[in-house]
Order: sequence, then C-alpha cells, then structure tokens
Amino acid sequence: MTFTSIPVIDVHALVSGDETGRDAVVAQLGRAAQEVGFAQIVGHGVDPILIDGLKDAAERFFALPDDTKMDVYIGNSTNHRGYVPPGEEVFAGATPDHKEAFDLSIDLPSDHPEFLAGNPLLGPNQWPDLPDFEKPVNAYYETVFALGRVLLRAFAETLGEPADLFDRHVTTPPAQLRMIHYPYDPDASDRPGIGAHTDYEVFTLLLPTAPGLEVLNADGDWIDVPYRDDAFVLNIGDLLEIWTNGVFTATSHRVRKVAQERYSFPLFFNVDHDTRVEPLERFVDADGPRYGGVTAGEHLFAQTAQSFTYLRKRLAAGEITLPDNARPLYSLGREAQRSAPAV
Repeated sequence: MTFTSIPVIDVHALVSGDETGRDAVVAQLGRAAQEVGFAQIVGHGVDPILIDGLKDAAERFFALPDDTKMDVYIGNSTNHRGYVPPGEEVFAGATPDHKEAFDLSIDLPSDHPEFLAGNPLLGPNQWPDLPDFEKPVNAYYETVFALGRVLLRAFAETLGEPADLFDRHVTTPPAQLRMIHYPYDPDASDRPGIGAHTDYEVFTLLLPTAPGLEVLNADGDWIDVPYRDDAFVLNIGDLLEIWTNGVFTATSHRVRKVAQERYSFPLFFNVDHDTRVEPLERFVDADGPRYGGVTAGEHLFAQTAQSFTYLRKRLAAGEITLPDNARPLYSLGREAQRSAPAV
C-alpha cells in the first residue's frame, strides 16, 4: 500500500485529557505511522505567542553578521550545539545543504555528570550574545517537548502497550531543536535545501513557515506536504521503526529549495542516550527481527558524525570514533526496507 497525501490528525483529545476521544486519536496516529510515516498535527494547544517569539528570535539571530554567528560555531562545541553555517551538512549525493541553522537541546549545566563524562550530545547550550533570545527559544522548546511526551504515550498505546511504556526513558534525552534559515535563492531549483534522509530519533515535530517539504512514498514518488500555519508536521524516526521491526516507517523526506526566504523549526523528540532500542517481541515473527538493536544516543551520534563536516574531519583525524556497529547513513526508511534481510 502506498500513499498520495498526508493525513491531518486533531490531537486535542490527547492534550486536553478528553478520554472519550482518546482512543480514536490513538488509532489515527497508528494508521498514519504504519501507512505514511507522516501526519499533520492540529489541535495541539501550543500558544501562538510562543511560536511568534521563536520566529522573532530566529530572524534576529540569522540577521547578524556571519562573523558574529560564527562566535557560536557548532564546531567550537564538544556536545554539538551552536551555529551551523551553509554547507556544513552533507546528505544525499554528498551535496552540501544550502541553509544555515542554530542547534540546541536540553540545557544541562557544565557540572552535569553526562557532560563531565564527555557525552558528545549532552551538556550546556552555546547561546549567542543576543538580547531576548534564550528565553523565548527555551519557552518554545519546553512547550513542544511537553507535547512530544503526550504523543510518545499515545504511540505506546498504538503498539498495544501501556501508555507509560517509554516514560522511564525520557529524563535527560538528547532531543534537539533546530532553528533553520533558508536564505533567498534565485537559483533554488538547482540544489536541495535539505537532501533526502530519515530522522534519527523517535519522532519529529516540525514547525514550518512555508511549503517545500516532500515525502517519499512506496512507489518512489515525492509527495508534497501542504503548508498549514496551524499544524505541526509529525514524522516517524529511526527508533520507532526499529522498535516496531519496520511496521512503522521512518519515511525518507527532503526539502525542495524554493526561492523565497523562509524558516523551519524541527524538534527531534528522543529518549535517553543509553536507552537500548530493539524490536519489541510482539513485532518479531518466526523469521526473526529485521533490525539489530541500537543504543539511542550512539545511533544519533553516529548518524550526526557522518553528516556534519566538522565531525567528519574529527573522524578522519582520529579525534573521535564511531560507536561499534554504527549504521551507515540511509540504512533505515522505506527504501532501505525493500532489500534488508532479517538479522
């Protein structure tokens, strides 16, 4: 079965605690995760004031001179936080992505044991010297992360498990928010904004500001995700694909570069770094699991290290190494499923 459109799901019953409507929403999420891997989420309850505050902070940051933005260059960080200049990331076809970004995550203090132990994804954020930036960005992060917790419980139910199945795995997860800026580009048709990829975490909640996102269906066709100003785009990540042994799919997607300047804000909802993720028993048949297990944080770091220029240089220099059994890029998602043998 393939798809030609993206479902729209009203999750008000989940966020409001309306038990009478909860089962219907959970069922819709399960169908979308299995058949499409994507959905548009409305009725989410996120205050538009928080969204406006995030957008304003992003516009002011990306308007700064390049030298000022490079003061918080992500390559200066030991835990992958800060400014990502154009061309820093490489996805499909080894083509650099023509965008810039600011990356942040759960903001742990510099004396936190995970940071002191050298965890490559946890620790303090690298904040720019820009008034009224950190507060609205953090407010948005905390609110959308809380929405992610609600959706995670619903996903547990779609799997036929108790709602609290994953709760113990969400204490200090490397759940990243990216503030992405696509500058005006009159030659947009010649190159991608973001190349084709799957997302490495559990799922993603994306706040777009313009069209351009495309999703790959089972026939190999790219399907547009219509822009809605009242919706988050939800997509399944690698970890839910592994947990369900491929029943849920981390659908490949890309951003088609459009000429207009625009912004995009994905929050990649994740579980704790040391969470072991392997196919749940109910999804494994006599042929065995299709996937070997991964450790959540190690999988995220391995994928990240293979797609960021500064980390690729550190790998080449022997300054860092990939975790044992690191998966190559593009090894999950609908295309990868077609030829993958059981393990």
